[in-house]
Amino acid sequence: MSSAEKEEMEPSKSKARLTVVLALATLISAFGSSFQYGYNVASMNSPSLFMMEFYNRTNIQRYNVSMNEDRLTLLWSLTVSLYPLGGFFGSLLVGVLVNRIGRKGTLLFNNIFSIIPAVLMGTSELSRSYEIIIVSRLLIGVCAGISSNVVPMYLGELSPKNLRGAIGVVPQLFITVGILMAQIFGLRAILGNAEGWPILLALTGIPAVLELLVLPLFPESPRYTLIQKGDGDKAKKALKRLRGCENVDDEIREMCLEDESEKAEGHLSVLNLCSFRSLRWQLISIIVMNMGQQLSGINAIYYYADDIYRRANIEEGNIQYVTVGTGSVNVVMTIAAVFIVESLGRRLLLLVGFGTCCIFSMVLTIALNFQASVTWMPYLSIACVFMFVIGHAIGPSPIPFVMTTEMFRQSSRSAAFMVAGSVHWLSNFTVGLVFPFMVKGLNEFCFLVFSAICLVTFIYIIIVVPETKNKTFLEINQMLAKRNGLEVELNTKETEDLQGPASSPLEKSTSM
Repeated sequence: MSSAEKEEMEPSKSKARLTVVLALATLISAFGSSFQYGYNVASMNSPSLFMMEFYNRTNIQRYNVSMNEDRLTLLWSLTVSLYPLGGFFGSLLVGVLVNRIGRKGTLLFNNIFSIIPAVLMGTSELSRSYEIIIVSRLLIGVCAGISSNVVPMYLGELSPKNLRGAIGVVPQLFITVGILMAQIFGLRAILGNAEGWPILLALTGIPAVLELLVLPLFPESPRYTLIQKGDGDKAKKALKRLRGCENVDDEIREMCLEDESEKAEGHLSVLNLCSFRSLRWQLISIIVMNMGQQLSGINAIYYYADDIYRRANIEEGNIQYVTVGTGSVNVVMTIAAVFIVESLGRRLLLLVGFGTCCIFSMVLTIALNFQASVTWMPYLSIACVFMFVIGHAIGPSPIPFVMTTEMFRQSSRSAAFMVAGSVHWLSNFTVGLVFPFMVKGLNEFCFLVFSAICLVTFIYIIIVVPETKNKTFLEINQMLAKRNGLEVELNTKETEDLQGPASSPLEKSTSM
C-alpha cells in the first residue's frame, strides 16, 4: 500500500464514535453546571420589580422607614453585579482545584456553591432578609466562574479529537438553555410574580443535586489520571469505557508522548504561563477571544431589546414573550453550532460570528437613529437584534471555550483557563458597570463601540488564530510552536512513535 493511500485511511481510522458513556457524561456535567450559569444570568431580570419591593418592604418592617431611591438602586446594582464578580473569584480557584482534586472532583465540589445559595435565596422572603440574596449572588457567581472553565476542560479531555469541537460546544448550549428556561419560568403567569420569585431563584439547586448524585458514576479525565496522577491502568480503563472498545493504545501513546515532551515545564502557574515564549500567541489569543466575546455587545443588545420592542409597538404584556423568542433563537443556533463545528471548523465560525455582530451593530445604530422618522425602522431594529444573537450564538459564544482547551497542553491548561475565565468575567463585570454611562453619553451610538471591538477581534482571528479541528493536542502544539517562531517540539522519533507500535509508551503508562 502506498504512503498516500495510508494517509487517506488514517483519518477514518482515527475517528471515534459517540458512545453512551461519553454522551451521558457530557449531558450530566453540562446540565449540572453550565445550565446553572445561564439560568442565573437571566433569573433576576423578570422579577426585579417584585424583588426591589421586597427589599423596601423589609427595610420598612425593620426600621419603619422606606428606602430612598438611591439606596434601593445601589442595593439592586450590588445584587446584579456581584454575580460576575463572583465569577471572577471562581475563575481564580480553577487552577488549584482541578490540579488537586481533578476535573470531575472540582465539578462535584462546586455544587456547594450552588445548593447553599439556592436554599438561602428560596427562603429569603421567609427569613425577611435581602442580605442573604446579595451574598448568595456572590456565591452562585463563584459556582458559575468555576463551572464555565472546568466543564469545557473536562469534556475536552474526555473527547476524541474528531468530536472535541462538537462536545466542546455543548456547555454553551446548556448555558443558552438555562437562559431560556429562566425566561420561561420568569413569565408573569408562572414564577415571575410577587409570590413566585423565591421559587424561581431556588430552582438553580436542582441541577446541582442531580449532578452530585449521577456524575460520580462517570470516569475522571483520562489525561488527568495518566499525566498528573500517574495511574496508567485507571486511565486506560476510563478510556475503554468512554470509547466503547478495547483498543485505546493510540490515545494512551499520545498522552505519554505529551507527558514526555512537557516534563521539563512541570505544571505552569499563571505567572509562568505569561513568561513562556512558546505559549505567547496562545495566551494572547484566548485573551482577545474572551474579551471579544464579552465586549462584543451581546449584553447591551439584551439590555436594549425591551426598548426596541416597545418602539416597534409591541404591547407591554407581550414583550416578555418576544424575549423568550430571542432566547429560543439563541438555543437553536447553538444547537446548529454543535453540528457544524467539526465540518466548518472553529476559525470559520468565529469569523462568521464576529463579522455578523460587527455588521448588525452598525445597522442597528442606523435603525435606532431613524426609527422615529421612518415607519419600518423599528422592525429593522428587531431584525438586527435577532441577527446579532444568531451571529454570537454560532461563534463568539461557544468557540473561545473550545479553543482554550485545544491550544494548551496538560501542564498549562489549568493556568490558561484561569486567565481566560478571569478575562471573561472581568469583561462581563466591566460591561455591566460602564454600559449605563455609555448609553447616557452616546445614546444609540454606543453600538458603534461594540462594532469596532468585533471588527478588531475579527481581524486578529484572520491574522493569528489557526484552525484546530480534528487535530491531537500534540499536533496543535507543533503548529503553534511554529507560529511562535520556535522549533517544533516533537522530534522525528516521537512522531514515529505516535504513528507506530504501542509497545514502549503503553508499557510506560501501565507501569506508572
